[in-house]
Amino acid sequence: MSPSASHIRAVVDAYLGRHPGERHGLTDLLTALETGGDPTSRSYLPGHITCSAVVIDSNLHVLHVLHRGTGLHLAPGGHVEADDETLLAAALREVREEAGIPPGALSLTHVFRDGPIDIDVHDIDADPAKGEPAHQHYDVRFVFHLADGAPEIELRAEEVSGAAWLPFGEVSSPTLRAKLAGSGLDGVVEPVNASAVIHDGDGRYLLHLRDANKPWIWQPGSWSLLGGGREPQDASLLDTMRRELGEEAGLVIPDLDPLAVENVIGTDGTAVPIQLFVGRWNGDPGALPLTEGVMLAWVHPEKFPHMTMLPSTRELLRKHAADHPAGAADPATVPTRSAAPPGSVPHIVGVHLYLERDGHVLLGRRHPDSAYAGNTWHVLAGHCEAESATACLVREAYEEAGLVIDPADLELVHTVHLVDRPGDQPRIGLFFRARHWEGTPELREPDKCVGWQWWSPKDLPEPTVPYTRAAIEGIQAGRPYTEMGWSR
Repeated sequence: MSPSASHIRAVVDAYLGRHPGERHGLTDLLTALETGGDPTSRSYLPGHITCSAVVIDSNLHVLHVLHRGTGLHLAPGGHVEADDETLLAAALREVREEAGIPPGALSLTHVFRDGPIDIDVHDIDADPAKGEPAHQHYDVRFVFHLADGAPEIELRAEEVSGAAWLPFGEVSSPTLRAKLAGSGLDGVVEPVNASAVIHDGDGRYLLHLRDANKPWIWQPGSWSLLGGGREPQDASLLDTMRRELGEEAGLVIPDLDPLAVENVIGTDGTAVPIQLFVGRWNGDPGALPLTEGVMLAWVHPEKFPHMTMLPSTRELLRKHAADHPAGAADPATVPTRSAAPPGSVPHIVGVHLYLERDGHVLLGRRHPDSAYAGNTWHVLAGHCEAESATACLVREAYEEAGLVIDPADLELVHTVHLVDRPGDQPRIGLFFRARHWEGTPELREPDKCVGWQWWSPKDLPEPTVPYTRAAIEGIQAGRPYTEMGWSR
């Protein structure tokens, strides 16, 4: 769908915030937006919007293409199409179509980001052959740096016949030439986002699960690092990082050190360099006031291959873990774990998801080669690490089956205290009912589970893990507790 009026108004308002003296020249455009007109339509008169891409290389030269129709060297650009969701998307499409440069070879500048550097109003002569009267173009111009390793220019022969890289002082448009002269752009691709690699010094990494049901955000449904984009009030990317940690999770980490620059692809398809910082923290993620995403969790490196995340992030964390092995941290910075009281025996805590739909409960058939209960039916389950039980179950539900659950929607409905065999370490199994969830069960870890299926609690399949069967029977009967394997 074409850009909405609210989107266009936001772009224009942001531009006029920089250039309030240009409001008079955009009066007709603002009137069209206020009266319900569609100024992105090429049939809208007396004027409509076009979009251009101002591409700058490291030598501070701007790409111009020679248009066959006008005989002029201009920045790549043209009319907005119905499939352009934003004005920025229209500019990116035009530079790909006319010069063969994909969005991934371009980076937004740290000065203008996704706002236009210039909105030029110019007259277009009548074209009787096309039945077009004289009108105006409001050319919205976005500026990009050419990223390292960009492909060679491939001209679209039917529209353009040549290309040239012109210095700022020779740019064809007078308004754009003036804006570039005062822009402060230096041709250097600089990060405009910041993220933090947060670890506890003992082998765990704090990761953020992004909402899978928000397709407009960056990397929905993926595990990522905390962070975000630089705002005008941020004096530096370190300030950006500290602000984002506070806004997203109420997290304060005094010592954050620069680590590296990670290059990713943003929601608009452009290359986004992210300044990475590293810091140490040892708290409980479940106690943080998370305002964005689904959850925060401590994760050990061996789980990285089984988690949905950017390959570059996975490799970055893997390398950091290899360079900083668990136990090698400064003892003064890592809290000492208290020893268990004499005579006590540590218990393994497992969490289990009791998911019921239309009177049927969800079970998964474990892989035949599984170390535990191979080829046996079992509820979705996992062992708690250094995390709360509900946080663990939310994490496991997403990792194993792609289900998104709010911890507030979990209700403890049964507890099993068991010993599998005499001499084994005792285990406590907590069964939680999810009152609400999002998603359909998927096979996210096929090495552990080979299939999900809904079963009637009165007709469970064979074989089913014995304590799982006992727990389901207990839940159906309203009993809160079961003991198994203990000698009396």
